[in-house]
Amino acid sequence: MNRRTLERPQAEAEDGLPVPRRYWSVVSIWLALTMAVLDGAIANVALPVIAGQLGASPSASVWVINGYQLTITVLLLPLAALGDRIGYKCIYIPGLALFTLGSVACAVSGSLPMLIAARVFQGIGAACIMSMNAALVRATYPASMLGRGIGYNAMVLSMSAATGPTLAALILSVASWHWLFLINLPIGIAALAVGRKALPDPHGHGELFDWPSALLSAAMMGGFVFGAEMFAREGAGLGLVLVIAGLAGGAALIWRERGEANPMMPLDLLRIPIFALSIATSIVSFAAQMLAYVAIPFLLQSVLGRSVFATGLLMTPWPIAVGIAAPFAGRLADRVPSGLLGGIGLAIFAVGLFFLSRLGESPANFDIAWRMAVCGLGFGLFQSPNNRTLLSAAPKPRSGAAGGMLATARLLGQTTGAVAVGLAFHLAGVRVTPTLLLFASIVALVAAGVSMLRLRVEPPSRVAVYRPILD
Repeated sequence: MNRRTLERPQAEAEDGLPVPRRYWSVVSIWLALTMAVLDGAIANVALPVIAGQLGASPSASVWVINGYQLTITVLLLPLAALGDRIGYKCIYIPGLALFTLGSVACAVSGSLPMLIAARVFQGIGAACIMSMNAALVRATYPASMLGRGIGYNAMVLSMSAATGPTLAALILSVASWHWLFLINLPIGIAALAVGRKALPDPHGHGELFDWPSALLSAAMMGGFVFGAEMFAREGAGLGLVLVIAGLAGGAALIWRERGEANPMMPLDLLRIPIFALSIATSIVSFAAQMLAYVAIPFLLQSVLGRSVFATGLLMTPWPIAVGIAAPFAGRLADRVPSGLLGGIGLAIFAVGLFFLSRLGESPANFDIAWRMAVCGLGFGLFQSPNNRTLLSAAPKPRSGAAGGMLATARLLGQTTGAVAVGLAFHLAGVRVTPTLLLFASIVALVAAGVSMLRLRVEPPSRVAVYRPILD
């Protein structure tokens, strides 16, 4: 292999892909993102129908969701680290194939255990996609366009999330639940066909993969996230044991990787001030988002008396507003400090949550809808700039770790918010939802303050680039 062969992937990593290959790479990324988001939204909506047709109890059928989510949770950081070592495309393309095959397996499942096993298989593919998505976006776009690229990704994600429930309802009205998973087949095949040729393929740094650290990472994330959710549902007991085990796994992982140049738990990246502040902003803001997102359906249905269908329609302005604001914010992020954009966006988000907490006893549908739109507008202004800063602060060879940490921060924040709602409902019942929304607005204001702290931190003027050693 000559020097020119080694330098070509490096140039791609530094400067993004040339046109038109860049556009085809984006198409593959968007197709994969659409497939993963639609699948999650559809499965959640269709779970009662699936449970009824398979003759499963609600508590057992929940594992159709839990098995998928738990698989993603335990694999995110190990796969992100593996991608940095062997190359992002080597994780992403097999992940697309696994997700597509898992979708077919879900569609032909005739029993609940078979469906759960297929969802776990599908979750492996989803973890491959999610862990590499941000790193591939960074390698696809030039540095001057990274913000708008992340903004377009957020738009696709939001629009897919908004479309999912409606699409699920349409499919279930004319066909069985099996077809909910088969719609992934043409999308997955198209993403694979385009991605194999168009996606960037920068070399990994080639270090041996640390399997013991991967197991400790899986124990840390799986124990903490799943244990916290179980604790919120069932109280102290096995959930608390799992949380303690997760924390112990995290402590052991940090001890094992002390002094490592490329640790699986990216402590090296967390020593970069603006990266650490961006991670903190992400965790706190997603905690506020999930606090609201879990509480609002109970507010609309149990307190305000709206139907399930009306609840879905009334919540739709939120993701639509995110999809509208995110590309605009992404373009601004290439020129305006993310600390400022994120602070403004999260302050708007806090205002929307505050207005939702003050809806009263019989609000009109329009009063609910415009408040939802304000929340989405604020969150859309925050998300793209924050993700851009987080990714660009990491050295190029650590893009996989940065993307994995981005997804992990989102997961930790959402878990914290969901657990808080579960505990509040356990202690005070669903009538506490307005208070929860008020609390969420305060959490969003805290996130805005953390975002503004980034204005005091100068981002690195030049990111270190890994250069392979030539024999």
